Amino acid sequence: MREVRWLRTTALFSSLLLTVTLAPTAYAVPSFARQTGLACEACHTVFPELNHFGRLFKANGYTLDNLKQVRDIDTRKQQLLSLSTLPPLAAMIQVSETWLNQSLPQGTGLPARSQSSTVGFPQQLSLFYAGKVAPHVGAMIQLTYENDSAAIGIDNTDLRYANLLLLPNDHGLVYGLSVNNNPTVQDLWNTTPAWGYPYAASNAGVSSLAATQIDGTLAQQVAGLSAYALWNESLYAEMGVYHSAQQGVTNPITGAAGPLDGTASNVIEGAAPYARLAYEYQWGRHDLEVGAYGAQFKLFPGGGTTAAPATLTLPTNQFDDIAEDLQYQFLGEDHIVTLAATHIHETMHLDASFASGASANPSNQLNTTRITGTYYFRRKYGATLSHFATTGSADPGLYPAGSAPGVITSADGSPDTSGWIAEVNYLPWLNTKLSLQYTHYDQFNGGTLNYDGLGRDAAANDTTYLLLWLTF
Repeated sequence: MREVRWLRTTALFSSLLLTVTLAPTAYAVPSFARQTGLACEACHTVFPELNHFGRLFKANGYTLDNLKQVRDIDTRKQQLLSLSTLPPLAAMIQVSETWLNQSLPQGTGLPARSQSSTVGFPQQLSLFYAGKVAPHVGAMIQLTYENDSAAIGIDNTDLRYANLLLLPNDHGLVYGLSVNNNPTVQDLWNTTPAWGYPYAASNAGVSSLAATQIDGTLAQQVAGLSAYALWNESLYAEMGVYHSAQQGVTNPITGAAGPLDGTASNVIEGAAPYARLAYEYQWGRHDLEVGAYGAQFKLFPGGGTTAAPATLTLPTNQFDDIAEDLQYQFLGEDHIVTLAATHIHETMHLDASFASGASANPSNQLNTTRITGTYYFRRKYGATLSHFATTGSADPGLYPAGSAPGVITSADGSPDTSGWIAEVNYLPWLNTKLSLQYTHYDQFNGGTLNYDGLGRDAAANDTTYLLLWLTF
C-alpha cells in the first residue's frame, strides 16, 4: 500500500502534523520545519536527500504550512494575501579540514611545498529563505559565503508557482512553473547534478579538467524558466529554457551589468532547451525511480581581448547533453538504504573553438557516470560508497599539458578521470552531521602514473575531508 498519496495529503495533513510534531523539537529541519511543524524525517531520509513526501512538498512549491497567516481578501472574497507570521529563514554552516595525499608545489615557483592541510572556518556559510511566499508561490533562495573566494554570492535558487488539479479515478495532477539558476536544481530526485552525491565536498582539493555543461558548469550563471507536471505522484515531466545570467560580469563600455559582449565567456546563444522525464513507483517501504534529462547549449566562447578578439556572433560551440538516472530507496524503522546512479553523455560540436585553435578536434565526446550506495541505521550512523568516472575524446587543446607545476594538466590530452568516494557519517541530531570522507583517484586527467608529465600520480590528489555540517 502506498505510504503517501497526494490527493489524500490535504485531508491527512492535520493528523500527520499532530503525530510528527510529538517528536523532540531538536529534530526540526530549520526553515521548512518551522513552516510545516514537521520533523526532518517527514521529508528526508537524512538531509539533504529527499524521500517521497519531500519530493511532493517541493513539487507543490514549498507552500504546505501550519503557521498563523496574515490574510486579506477582496470584496468578492478572493484571497489577496496569505503571509506567514514567521518568515521561513534558516542558516547553514560548514566547518572542515582537508588533507591532500601529496602536497601541492608552492605557487611562487620556489622549490618548496604548500601546507599539507587546509582548514575552512567556515568553508561555507549560507542564509536561506525557504518556504511559502504567497498562495501557490514558494521559494528556496540561498546566499552563500565561501572561504576560497572570500565573497558572498547568490547560490542555488528555485522560485515556484504550483497548483493541484483533481482528476477522475482518484488521480491528481500537480503542475507548476520554476524559475531557477542552475539546471537540475529544480529536480525532485537526488540523482541529477545539482542535488546529487557528494552532498558536500572539499573546495581545497584538486579538480580534474573536464565536466559536462549540465553537470554544474553553468551553475549560477544562467536563468531558467520551466513548466512541469507530476501525475498521480508517479509520472513527472518538465520542459524549459535557459538564458545567460552571468554574475559579476560588467559591460566594458558602460561598466554596468550588461548587455553581455565578447569579453564574457560561454554566453548562451538565444535560449537553451531543457527537458526531464521520470517515473516513480512505490510498493510498501520501497521506492524506485527511473528517468532521463537533458539540454542543448550553444555557447559563444567569448573571453576576447584586443590580441584575440571574440564576439557574440557565429560560430558557436554546441553541447548536446543527454542523461539517464535511477534511484531506489528503502525506508525502514531502523534501516534506510539508497542506491542512486546517473550517466551523462555529451556530444560537442566545437565550431568556434576549432576555428580559433582552442580545440584540436572539431567534435568530441564526454561521458560522466556516478553510482552511489548509502546506508543509515536509525538516521544516526551512516556510510556511503560512490564510484565516479569521466571518459572522453582526447583533445590537447581542451585538456592541455602544462609547464611546471602541472597538477591540473594532462600529458596526453585526455579527460579520463575515475575513482571512489567512501564516507562515514554520524548525526547526534538530525540537523547536525559529522562526516569523514575519503576520495581516491584511480585515474586523473588521462593517467594513473605521471598524468601531468611532470611526475605527479593520480593518487597524489586523493583527499581526506573532515566536515562538521550544521543547519539551524
